[in-house]
Amino acid sequence: MAKFFDIHPTDPQPRLISQVVDALQQGAVIAYPTDSGYALGTQMGNHEGMERIRSIRHLDDKHHFTLVCSDFAQLGQLVVLDNSAFRAIKAATPGPYTFILPATKEVPRRLSHPKKKTVGVRIPDNAVVQAILKELGEPLLSSSLILPEIDEPLNEGWRIKEELDHLLDVVVEAGDAGLEPTTVIDYTDGTPEIARRGAGDTARFE
Repeated sequence: MAKFFDIHPTDPQPRLISQVVDALQQGAVIAYPTDSGYALGTQMGNHEGMERIRSIRHLDDKHHFTLVCSDFAQLGQLVVLDNSAFRAIKAATPGPYTFILPATKEVPRRLSHPKKKTVGVRIPDNAVVQAILKELGEPLLSSSLILPEIDEPLNEGWRIKEELDHLLDVVVEAGDAGLEPTTVIDYTDGTPEIARRGAGDTARFE
């Protein structure tokens, strides 16, 4: 049964954030709200947690997991950025975007695309996620909470607990997380390609 944390959306309670981070450090898989819908997350080195997320979402081994970062400096350690990508991504973050970029050696091989050696990264504009990331001290391995058998995204903590109680360790409730997933910008070939249109404005990448 998943633990349920009701956290203030703009002024997260440190005690509750610490409990969420403690759970992550002990191997938890969590559902948490971002600036573009709910996501599933686990610690970056948690191989079992990653496989649990694959199982919940029915994902194959070609799925791009996202490394959710607290700031641009942390993001820059994980991916290779040329000058134009650097400027465009820095101007768009934090925000509802996921960027697919070549992974650096800092990224464990199993977290990058098996053939392309790329990884998804993002910096969310959400106070609760930022508080979790700052206390955790490392990126969060993440995937949008989109279930194959449900047409609409789940964007309320109580409903996620109802649907996935036996599959998750923690559910974080923190107000409205929106319904649109991130806009995905693929920089695999060095130029931006819009792989998915979502909550973020794509004008600067077209």
